[in-house]
Amino acid sequence: MQARARPLSNTVFIVLSFEGPDKYSRVGGLATRVTGLVKELASLGNETHLFFVGQPDLPGYEVQDGGLLHLHRWCQWISKHHAGGSYDGEEAKLRDWNKSVPAYLMRDLLPAVISSGRKAVIIGEEWQTTDTLIALQASLSKPGWKENIQLVWNANNTYGFERINWAALTQAATITTVSRYMKYLMQGQGTQARVVPNGIDSRWLQPVAAELAQPLATALSGRTVITKVARWDAEKRWDYAVDSITLFKLLGLKPIFLARGGPPEKGGAVFQQMEDLGLTVSHARWEGQDGRSLTTALLPALKSDVVLLESLLYEEQSKILYRVSDAVLANSSIEPFGLVGLETMAAGGIAAVGSTGEDYVTNGYDAISLQTNDVWEFVRYVARLRNNPAALQAMRAEAQRSAARYTWGAVLERSLFPFIRELGFEPGPARRAEETGLPALLVNTAPVLAAATKKGAAARKHRPARRVSVSNGRDS
Repeated sequence: MQARARPLSNTVFIVLSFEGPDKYSRVGGLATRVTGLVKELASLGNETHLFFVGQPDLPGYEVQDGGLLHLHRWCQWISKHHAGGSYDGEEAKLRDWNKSVPAYLMRDLLPAVISSGRKAVIIGEEWQTTDTLIALQASLSKPGWKENIQLVWNANNTYGFERINWAALTQAATITTVSRYMKYLMQGQGTQARVVPNGIDSRWLQPVAAELAQPLATALSGRTVITKVARWDAEKRWDYAVDSITLFKLLGLKPIFLARGGPPEKGGAVFQQMEDLGLTVSHARWEGQDGRSLTTALLPALKSDVVLLESLLYEEQSKILYRVSDAVLANSSIEPFGLVGLETMAAGGIAAVGSTGEDYVTNGYDAISLQTNDVWEFVRYVARLRNNPAALQAMRAEAQRSAARYTWGAVLERSLFPFIRELGFEPGPARRAEETGLPALLVNTAPVLAAATKKGAAARKHRPARRVSVSNGRDS
């Protein structure tokens, strides 16, 4: 039996998200974000609760990480009738979520936290959770709640912005977002957001065993290997990717495009473009989550120009793909952050990203930041790196060094925890006041400034009037 971990802080984190760690809930980058965030919070000694639209055939409530990570799978009774993932039947799930999640928090979880003398930080992710935070804010008038519960809302994308009551949300919660680009976009909503970037698990920095990557690398020798992992949505620039592969082929550079875009029924426009441009296509499917499963499925399919990866990619499999590729195309027309690019860099791969929210990239140093929509820019860059092994190896090494600054542990300590401490909360592992370099009183500035203002007003009230010399205009 796993020993129950002892919390290192008196702060409980509650994360609200439609996506999460289950296969059913792994729709996009949000699932990667919240899964990594809650695991890191729990590993640092914080009791952490994740509420998400979970897989319908798994337990509704599950405790992991020695009792510190609590998974609350919500809307399961609806998900049983919607097999397409978290957002299948979204409106029905949203109605159920808005009715039941705030009620459960206010009736059960938050009273238990407050009565035990602890504090709670509630982080809502994306537009689906905004009404929950607005509803919770109305309950902060209860004795002991306002000073012990902090509401935070985080924007990972602009999806659903038109459905948000921005005035009410700004009153209810402190607003964060994942990049400076998103911060700029949100100013258009009259909102000032703090930037707390996404992170990755430190496991991404660990090298893949040579015996797992080498068979695929050997089989791909002599080919220009380009990988792309993104939804089939047009904004992910699949048209750019297909045009690039076609140009590589016309130039005699023997490309192979390893493409993972999700359910095949959503890739019709991309498949038609491949056909129109004369690209040959094969398919690969596998069952396991390990690297050998991927390699075994890929090897028979490598004679074509394009291999459609039709199974879900897991971490080890993604690391192998990113490492053996000449470049991973992670450019979008608009990218709020770009987790695939960051994961590629951590794996020692060459990421080719856009130039919107990818704050972690220094173009030409640790990755490629595409500046135009001209495919020649990408093709020339890849060709130049292939012809300069020293520059290629230097970029791979710097990519990993840069990615190391964005592990969840580094992000929490650099960005999220200082912000939480400013609000008067102490996430684990708890720090002594002298470690912050400030008196304990100054961890939360609001009451200090309020007291100083009150003291200053009182002093001015009793201060004798100053006399001014009329003759020279100076104090006398």
